Order: sequence, then C-alpha cells, then structure tokens
Amino acid sequence: MGKLIVEGNSVYEIDEACIKRKERQEKDQQAVQETQGRGQRPKRKWKGGM
Repeated sequence: MGKLIVEGNSVYEIDEACIKRKERQEKDQQAVQETQGRGQRPKRKWKGGM
C-alpha cells in the first residue's frame, strides 16, 4: 500500500513503486545527458538473471 494524502474531502493514494521508477528514469536520463556532454556513451548497468 502506498502513502495516503488527505486533501479536504479527497483522499489520494501515492504509488511508491511508480515514484521510484520515475526517479530512476530521471537519474538515468541525467546520466545520459552528462555523458553526452563529454562525448562518451552512457554506461549500461547489467541486469542479472538467467
């Protein structure tokens, strides 16, 4: 269950997994922009698994 926000008569549930994904995407995008500024390819993280 996510965080609940109460605003007047309205109640909102924040999807924490979605927030984490969005933060991760923003961080990855920032890393890409930084490496492009230096003329290098962005490093990719290995996603383990078989």
